[in-house]
Amino acid sequence: MGEALQTALTDRYDALSTSLRARVISFVLDAFDSLGSYRDGDAAAFIENVLPTVLAAQAQMGQITDAYLSAMIADMLGGAGAPAGVQLGEALRGVNPAEVYARPFVTTWTALSKGKPYAQAVAEGRTRLLSITETDLQLARTHAAQQSMQRGGVRFFRRRLTGSKNCALCTIASTQRYRVENLMPIHPGCHCKPEPLVGNRDPGHVIDEALLREAHDAVAKGVGQSDAGGRAPDYRNVIITRQHGEYGPLLAVRRNNFTGPDDIK
Repeated sequence: MGEALQTALTDRYDALSTSLRARVISFVLDAFDSLGSYRDGDAAAFIENVLPTVLAAQAQMGQITDAYLSAMIADMLGGAGAPAGVQLGEALRGVNPAEVYARPFVTTWTALSKGKPYAQAVAEGRTRLLSITETDLQLARTHAAQQSMQRGGVRFFRRRLTGSKNCALCTIASTQRYRVENLMPIHPGCHCKPEPLVGNRDPGHVIDEALLREAHDAVAKGVGQSDAGGRAPDYRNVIITRQHGEYGPLLAVRRNNFTGPDDIK
């Protein structure tokens, strides 16, 4: 079927994944907002209430991602395919999910201990909860995509932008190809999706010269300096992939610093 079918598959997948993300986030935030207080008991009740739904949503994200990529790969190769299923553990971060979803409360308590107003402290906890939930759904997507593409014999993939607005990190990274054995780098709030590049021939590091030039033009307008050859500024030295202890590959700006074991006294 070619391009028409692939476009239809992409549109359907985008609609399903966007709807799933919106429903889960709404449920989790509403549960947080409805708490009478944010003490230990409230945290325990919240986790007991929301965690089964969050884990089920992660599993569903994995299923629809596998179905989408299996159909895409089959059409690209001119055959028929069906999703074989993916295996996603509950602890995609390598950390007990109950511990992860207690962190918004820790954020709230920490803000209160610093003398911040109650409403501000709760808002900070809510913001962290939003980031956690979005990131977990994205991790389910990337882990499922890697399994599905490896099973389909795909060697390379690209990150496809979604929505009408995308950050500079994702925009520039979307012009590059990645190897399937490496998880797609993400960042908190990232909604990009992996898209297979079928074929055994390496397409080269840069696969979208036009978009990369547009990014250079935008940088030139903002900072007065750009180079379509990628030397000034050299994006390989600016936008990098760090290894996060929980997320795995993390899309980041080189100047950003992160707390490590040596920083803990």
